[in-house]
Amino acid sequence: MHQHTKGDRTRRDRTSAGDGAARPRTTPVQAHGGRTDPVLGEQAALTELLPAIPAQRTGPVRAAQPAAVAFPATGPLRTPRWRQALRLLPTPTGTPFTFGYLLVLLATSLFARYGDPATVSALLHGSSTDVAHLADRPLLVLGASALWIAGGLASPYAIAFVVVLTALERRIGGPRTALVFLVGHVGATLATEVPVGISVAAGHLPATSLHRLDYGISFGLMASIGALAGLLSPVLRVTVLGFVAMMLLQDLLAFTDPLTDWGHPLALLAGLACWPAVRRWAGRTASRTPVPV
Repeated sequence: MHQHTKGDRTRRDRTSAGDGAARPRTTPVQAHGGRTDPVLGEQAALTELLPAIPAQRTGPVRAAQPAAVAFPATGPLRTPRWRQALRLLPTPTGTPFTFGYLLVLLATSLFARYGDPATVSALLHGSSTDVAHLADRPLLVLGASALWIAGGLASPYAIAFVVVLTALERRIGGPRTALVFLVGHVGATLATEVPVGISVAAGHLPATSLHRLDYGISFGLMASIGALAGLLSPVLRVTVLGFVAMMLLQDLLAFTDPLTDWGHPLALLAGLACWPAVRRWAGRTASRTPVPV
């Protein structure tokens, strides 16, 4: 047996102490399958020696989420002016009643302009809403008289018809626009012709007053103008009604056709009386129809 001196033991202790200070103690870590993983052992040793440094994450690293890009807020897209102007014209899908009615009026106006004069005259007299025809076949003449434009396509009534009925139908729908038109057409016709029949029966007017040429869309148009005015802004409403009132007053002062001249204000008043219903219908239509872009 070898004898170890005191100096040898001292050197061995120093060497062991130096090796322990130089190399950290590694703790073997069991990996999957019972095998020792030296890498994980080194990480555990470093964690024991440097507790101030947080341990590395061993789970899967998630990819950084991209930051949301904030775009500046913009206002609603404005409809181009040319598209706003096109909305004044009827279309088969947007305003089917006005569009179809306009086609009929175009056909009858062209026939009145280029058709056989004798045939045109016979049709116009047969469509007249005078007392004699109203007493004989009221429904037929009330419908037929609304198929002609007095003065043809060059009449101001033709232009007003397109603009007013298109605007009204876009707000309240086709069936309700037709109802407003009929209220003015039928109501003003009866309000002017029935007194004539009573006056003839009472002997205040001659029998020739029972036969007259009376046709056109003017009564229904005036009622539509009055109804549409209830849906306009206050300034535009006053402007439209003031302009129409001046025209009607001039006709009354001229006194060229008393029954028609008095029928126009009555039809306009009928349209004004429709304001509560028209505003209610417009609210329902706006809630169901998307705003055009």
